Amino acid sequence: MTPFIKKKEVKKDWYIINAQNLAVGRLAAFISKVLRGKNKPTFNPHIDNGDFVIVTNIDKIKFTGKKFKDKKYYRHTGYPGGIKQSTPLSLTEKNKTQEILKLAVKRMLPGGPLAKKQLTKLKIYNGEKHPHEIQKPKPIEFEKMNKKNIAR
Repeated sequence: MTPFIKKKEVKKDWYIINAQNLAVGRLAAFISKVLRGKNKPTFNPHIDNGDFVIVTNIDKIKFTGKKFKDKKYYRHTGYPGGIKQSTPLSLTEKNKTQEILKLAVKRMLPGGPLAKKQLTKLKIYNGEKHPHEIQKPKPIEFEKMNKKNIAR
């Protein structure tokens, strides 16, 4: 029988990633894996055994190709004809650069209450500073994992 991990046995680690010059999609895919706990051998889809992720320097994140101007995010207000769209360029002009990565990660997680809870473990900050020093996060050098992770 497959051993299932209990809620009390789950150990949550803290990781920190410097997002300077990293590709958004590749970074979001990696973060969603860590938030769900798929990088652990004790992964169960119905249990929240993922880790916390801190992302710094989000204002220096990059897109590959022409996605920074051409990519569109759609949302609907709920009223007839209420579709709204925005681009990463318009989000950076409104100082909402955190929303770019948050939307990418949110759409890579499965829908439902568990995914909303897992998304709260993602902490995004514009500069180098963050208030989570007491948790002693382990640094992840994402740019060294694959040469394609750095957007040129």
